[in-house]
Amino acid sequence: MTKTEHPNQEEPYYSKLTTNRTLAMIVVMTGVLITAIDTTIVVLALPEIEKGLRVGLASVIWVIIGYLLTITLLATQVGRLGDMFGRIRMYEAGFLIFVLGSLACALSWNEPSILVFRIIQGIGAAFVTANSGAIIAGLYPPEQRGKAYGYNSIGWSLGAVLGIIVGGIIVTYISWRWIFWINVPIGLAAIILAVRILHDKTERQRHRLDITGMATLGLSLFGILWAMTKLATSSLDTSVLSFLIGGIILLFIFVFIEKRQDEPMIKLSIFKIPTMVPSLLAAFFQAIANFAVLFLVLMYLQGPRQLSPIHASLLLVPGYIIGSVIGPFAGRLADKVGPIIPATLGLAIQVIALFIYAHLQTDTSLWIVVVASVINGIGSSCFFPANSSAVMKASPPAMFGISSGMLRTFANIGMVFSFSVAILVASRSISKHLTFAIFVGTTNLHGHLAGVFTNSLHGAFYVSMGFMLIAAILSASRTRLIWPKLKSKT
Repeated sequence: MTKTEHPNQEEPYYSKLTTNRTLAMIVVMTGVLITAIDTTIVVLALPEIEKGLRVGLASVIWVIIGYLLTITLLATQVGRLGDMFGRIRMYEAGFLIFVLGSLACALSWNEPSILVFRIIQGIGAAFVTANSGAIIAGLYPPEQRGKAYGYNSIGWSLGAVLGIIVGGIIVTYISWRWIFWINVPIGLAAIILAVRILHDKTERQRHRLDITGMATLGLSLFGILWAMTKLATSSLDTSVLSFLIGGIILLFIFVFIEKRQDEPMIKLSIFKIPTMVPSLLAAFFQAIANFAVLFLVLMYLQGPRQLSPIHASLLLVPGYIIGSVIGPFAGRLADKVGPIIPATLGLAIQVIALFIYAHLQTDTSLWIVVVASVINGIGSSCFFPANSSAVMKASPPAMFGISSGMLRTFANIGMVFSFSVAILVASRSISKHLTFAIFVGTTNLHGHLAGVFTNSLHGAFYVSMGFMLIAAILSASRTRLIWPKLKSKT
C-alpha cells in the first residue's frame, strides 16, 4: 500500500504527537536509558543486596529475573493498552510507576519486599519499553525510522555504561540503596518533559480489554519461564515439568481463545505479515544468544580471573560506548538499503565475538576480552535499529503498540531463556550453587578448578553461537519474502 493510494495516511498521525520531534526523541531515549541503567546496575549490587537484606543466594538472582519476567509478561498487554488508550499516556504512566517502584526498592527491608518492589519497577519498565517503539514509529515516517531507532540504541548503550560505572561507584563507596534512589529525580524529570513535549491528539476508540486472553497468556509465559529459570538452579523434577507442560498447554488455549474474541488482546493476523515472524524470531534468538554473554563473561572474569564485579564490568564498557556510536550510522544504513542487510550483518559480527569468547583461557590477555566486547557491541548496534525498523515498517499504523510489545516480548523471553541456558551449560563441571556464587560475585576460583570451569564456559559460548547463527538465518530469510514484491515493482 502506497501513500499515493492513501494520501496523508502516515503524516497526520506522527504530526499530532509533538511539535518538536527532536525533544520528543530525547524523552523516549531517556526512558530507554533509565531502564537500561536498571538492568546492568543491579548486577553489580547483588552481593551487597544479599548481605544487606540477608537474601539467600538462590533467591537474590530473582532481583534480576523477577524484573525481566514482569516486563516479559506485560510487554504485549501494555502495548495493546497503548493502542487503545494512547501510547503517550501509557508511556507517562510507566514512568510514574517506575519511579514509585524505585522509591520502594530503595526503602526495602527484607527479601520479600525487594522482590515485590522490583516487580512494581518491572511493571513501569514494561509500559515504557513497550510503548517507546510505537511512539518512535509515530514520530517518524517509515523511511526515517531506522535512523530514529539508531538514536534510541544510544540510550540503551549509554544506560548500560552508566549502570556499570555509576553502579560500581555507588556500591563501592556509598550504598546499594542509591542505585534505586537515583532513578527518582531522573524519572520525575522525564515525566515533566513527557507531559510538556508529547501530545497525542489522535482519535480514541472504545475497546474492551481481553481479560481472558491477558490472563491466559500471562499464565502461559509465567509457567514456561518459571520452569526454565528453575532449571538453572535445580534439576528437572515433577514440579518443573508441570510448569513447563502447563505453560505450553495454556499457550495453545490462548490461541484458541484469541481466534474467537471480537477484540482480542493480540490480533493473530499480525503473524500473517510476511516479514513479521522472522523478524520477531530473530529478536528472540539474538536475545537468547547475546544476553548470556553478559553473564558468561562476568563469570569468567570474576571466577577464573578473580576480578571484582566493578573491575570485571569496566572491561565491557568500551563495547557499549562504541556500540552507541555505531547505532545511528547503522540506522541510517537501514533507511537507505533496507533493514535486512544491516541486521544480518550485525548478527554475523556477533558470531565472531562469540567465537573469540569461546577461546578464552585462564591466562588470556584481558585486552582480548575488550576487543571481543567491542566487536559484540558493533554487531548488536547494527542489528537492533534495523530489526526494530523492519518490525514497525511491516506493521499497520493501528497496530504499532501491539507490534512494539510483541518485539519486546520475544526479546525478553529470549533474555530470560538466555540466563537459564548459560547457567545450565556453565555448571556442567561444577555445582550450580558455586556457579551462582561466581556470577553474584561472592566467590572466585583457583588452580585446576578455574581451568575446568573455563572449559565449561567454552561450551556455553558455542551454544550461544548456534543461537546467533539461527537468528542470522532467520534475518536473511526475509530477502526471500520481499524479493518477489521488489521484482514485480521493477
